[in-house]
Amino acid sequence: MSKRRLNILRVLISAGALAFLFWRVANPDETLSVLRQADLRFLLGGFLLFVLSLVIRAYRWLILLRGLGLQVSYGRLVHLYFVGQFFSSFLPTQFGGDVMRALELTEDTESSAAVGTVLLDRMTGLLVLLLMGLVALPFVAAQMEAWLIWLLVGVAVAGLVGGGLVLEGRLLRRATAWLPPGLSLAGQGSLAEVYAAVTGCGWKALTGAFAVSVGFNLINILINVLCGQAVGLGADVGYYFIATPLLSVSGMIPSISGWGVREAVSTAVFAPIGAGADVTTALGISLGGIALATGLVGGVVYGSDRLRALIGRRAAADPDYRDHQPE
Repeated sequence: MSKRRLNILRVLISAGALAFLFWRVANPDETLSVLRQADLRFLLGGFLLFVLSLVIRAYRWLILLRGLGLQVSYGRLVHLYFVGQFFSSFLPTQFGGDVMRALELTEDTESSAAVGTVLLDRMTGLLVLLLMGLVALPFVAAQMEAWLIWLLVGVAVAGLVGGGLVLEGRLLRRATAWLPPGLSLAGQGSLAEVYAAVTGCGWKALTGAFAVSVGFNLINILINVLCGQAVGLGADVGYYFIATPLLSVSGMIPSISGWGVREAVSTAVFAPIGAGADVTTALGISLGGIALATGLVGGVVYGSDRLRALIGRRAAADPDYRDHQPE
């Protein structure tokens, strides 16, 4: 599928999910009323925690890069995470930020290491979140419908098994050795080089990344709790340990920064505890709004970068250019 067609598909999924949600499930006026009455103190807390989470994730990325023996400054990685959040919020995919982080990091290291560590950074966080959901499941299963329990178990087990196979390395290399060099995970192809970076960080770095992911995911869950409190969603804190993994995995569905899909999943996940569709839709919108606001901060960072680069190019072309700039 071409990039243009994939982007059109994302737009259709987001627009279609929102249209269906407001047509058959939620009432737009009531959802707007919930948002108007939302407690801004909780939303501000969620925003500040989201900003903190980028700083924490940048440290996890640093650990993985150091595992490959690469020396990139922590400040540089924090910077790239904010820039990545901008692109995740405004490009037609939630993973646009990962692509930009990898592209920008190629200025500091090899492309295979940049791509491999970005992928591993994302994967370690998701694996820990899925594991946390499984651990919490026995404590909240009584509040859940059977289909939701099996959905969480299926998603978590599939994710953990798949992640384990990726990290183990040898089996997937043997399984793909017969493929053409461009598709094989063994050999010297570009995909094999990226996979070598994924599996080459070492267990010490992986252990550190998993430990940081525990802290990050606790913050991630707390952001969901604060947004739920802001819109008056009466769910126990423990229930968010189940809801957050499913909301996070829904970001893999093609969409425009998760809009539509996130709200639909939020409504389905919280319906078993009697939460109204208008409130759960407002929760999804609040979560998206916090990510969008953080993306705007990243946009300022990225805009400043481009402005400095433009001034640098003009100064290089015209030595007298800086002398003409206002103090």
